[in-house]
Amino acid sequence: MKPTVQTMLDRPELALALLTPADALPAGALDAQVAWAHSSDLSDPTPFLDAGHVLLTTGTQFADGADTAFAEAYVGRLRDAGIAALGFGTEVIRDTPPSLVAACTAVGLPLFEVPYRTPFIAIARTVADLIAEDSYARQAWALQAQRAISLAALRPDGLSATLAELSKRLDAWVGLIDATGGLDREFPPSGLGQPALGEVVGEARTMLRRGQRASRDVEAGGSVGRPQRMTLQTLGSGGALRGVLAIGDSPELDQAGREVVTSVIALAGLALEQNRDLDRARGHLRSGLLRSILAGDVGLAAEVAAEMWGPLPQAPLRVLATTVPAEGADRLAELLELRVDERGGRLFFGREGDELVVIAEDGDAAMLADELVDEFGLPVGISDPASLAKLDDAHEQALRAHERATEAGAGIAWFDDISRQGVLAFLARTDARAVARATLAPLTEHDEANGTALVMTTRTWLEHGGQFDATAQALGVHRHTVRSRVALAERLLGRDLSGFHARADLWAALLAVE
Repeated sequence: MKPTVQTMLDRPELALALLTPADALPAGALDAQVAWAHSSDLSDPTPFLDAGHVLLTTGTQFADGADTAFAEAYVGRLRDAGIAALGFGTEVIRDTPPSLVAACTAVGLPLFEVPYRTPFIAIARTVADLIAEDSYARQAWALQAQRAISLAALRPDGLSATLAELSKRLDAWVGLIDATGGLDREFPPSGLGQPALGEVVGEARTMLRRGQRASRDVEAGGSVGRPQRMTLQTLGSGGALRGVLAIGDSPELDQAGREVVTSVIALAGLALEQNRDLDRARGHLRSGLLRSILAGDVGLAAEVAAEMWGPLPQAPLRVLATTVPAEGADRLAELLELRVDERGGRLFFGREGDELVVIAEDGDAAMLADELVDEFGLPVGISDPASLAKLDDAHEQALRAHERATEAGAGIAWFDDISRQGVLAFLARTDARAVARATLAPLTEHDEANGTALVMTTRTWLEHGGQFDATAQALGVHRHTVRSRVALAERLLGRDLSGFHARADLWAALLAVE
């Protein structure tokens, strides 16, 4: 332990006597740590002092009969400088002035008497020896802790053993938030309650989304009681973070303690990087099995998948297609691996170049798609239900739906929604929009210039099979108004809309611009 004011008072060889009443001092004043002992008889020694110092003086600055105002100003300067205590050497120049005792008592600054037989150098040497002993003890503690943590890392589950040993050495809660933002493991189990745990995980997710190496101190759980100080440190390299290490507050987190934490961060990062190499190898295996499944060779793929992850999902199945993000690909893979573990393997995914394909049971498809959109902002296409034997067709459907979701910017597109709109809606893709806009330009320009509704009228008319009465009822106008608008549209477009081909082409243009 570092020396404190009380430690100095308890040393019999120094024979120090506390002059300020102990019960008049603030709580913990005598337990304040002493950083050094310095002697000075200056009226204002504060330029040469730091917080935590003990000042020793023989009182030369106190003239005989020094008034109370001088003592109060002197003590006030010491208090503002944050010194731990004041020692007065008696019988060298004078005895301790009563005004000094009163001033120290008034501001709660410990004042002790140093007898004539105790040289100031003895006090300074004692403080230096205690600081050296504490430093040696902390280094010994750190070496012992690092050795124990290194041995723990050699156990079968080295990462868990390492974090458990760190928790034991710091006597603090330690948690690992994985790359997906979920609490992967904690020591001791259930050692951090809500809402503190939720706040820590939430802050860790924010750090992971930013994708940059960082450390942060947060106050958690303050809404229901005393806040707990937590230290969060990312693991992994920038752009490829592997998780966040969270550590609760601990008196052991001094310089030596931080050195131990740094070694654990290095070990945990190494363990996670090794896992990433293994994950990449498994990812290549997944890609090969995916190609086999889509090619119709399900038997061998099912056997290998069962050995590695568990049985393939059961029909009815849906295929989800999206694009692997440039950043966060490892985090995406970890999220899906976690979902595979939760379902005992009854979920399969693999990469095909920049494309990610997920094969999920019908009931899981929507939840997985929502998670991909919410966590990664990915556009996702979802096929119709299919059997394992028809997954190639379902894959094609998912790709077409993904293209439609990409055109929309993000979100989820279901192939079923596209197919209900018909073949024309499917053909009216992004590359047809320029042609569609040019086709409809005479109508849109006329509407903008004259405040008419030719585009809306022709669309409603086509939706109602070219029936003027039904269109008029839908628009709330007279049927002659509809006839005149359609006739005007024909003149502007230069087309006879009585034929099927012209109507189909105009309908495709209307779909494309939407």
